[in-house]
Amino acid sequence: MSLVLDAAAQDLLFREARTANSFSDEPVTDEQIQAIYDLVKYGPTAFNGTPLRITLVRSAEARERLVNLMSDGNKAKTAAAPLVAILAADNEFHEEFDTLLPHYPAVKGFFTERPAREAFAARNAMLQAAYFIVGIRAAGLAAGPMTGADLEGISKEFLDGDHSALMVVNIGKPGEGAWHDRSPRLSYDEVITTV
Repeated sequence: MSLVLDAAAQDLLFREARTANSFSDEPVTDEQIQAIYDLVKYGPTAFNGTPLRITLVRSAEARERLVNLMSDGNKAKTAAAPLVAILAADNEFHEEFDTLLPHYPAVKGFFTERPAREAFAARNAMLQAAYFIVGIRAAGLAAGPMTGADLEGISKEFLDGDHSALMVVNIGKPGEGAWHDRSPRLSYDEVITTV
C-alpha cells in the first residue's frame, strides 16, 4: 500500500465508516464541533474561498421546525439525533477574499454577478461539506448526511437570503442498528481512465 495514513485511520475515515441511521443518547459538544471545524477548515477550495456555513440545531423548537421540513424517511432520524447541522452555501462569500486571498485583490471582480457566486458557492461548500463529514468521523463520531428535505424551505426557515441550504447532517455516536450493510462501490477500472 502506498498510503501514508495508517490502516486504522483509513478504516475510521473510509473503509469502516458508513452513514449512520441511528445514534446513542450521548451528546455532541460545541468543543467537539469546534475541533472538527478547526481541522477541516484547511481542506482545499478554489481561490481559498470558504462558502460553507453551518447552523447547529440544538433547541427542541428549532429541531421540530427542521423535522417538519425533512422527507418522511428522514424525519425520525433527524428528531432522534443528538445534534443536527444544516450545511449551507454563503452566496456572499466573495466579501471575505480581502482576508482569505489578500495577495490577489482582483479575485472579487470574478464574482460581481449573483449566478456566478451561487455556482461557486455551491461547488466549494459541497467540497467543504465532504471535509466536514470526514472530520466528524475523525472525531470518533458518525454522520448521517441527507439531502432528502425541503432545502428551499430550510433556507427560508433558518437562513437569510444570502445563504442556500445544501444538506442536513445528523451527528453523534452510532446507536443500535446504526448501519446498513455496506453497499457496493465501483472498482478502480470502472472509474479511472488514463489518456
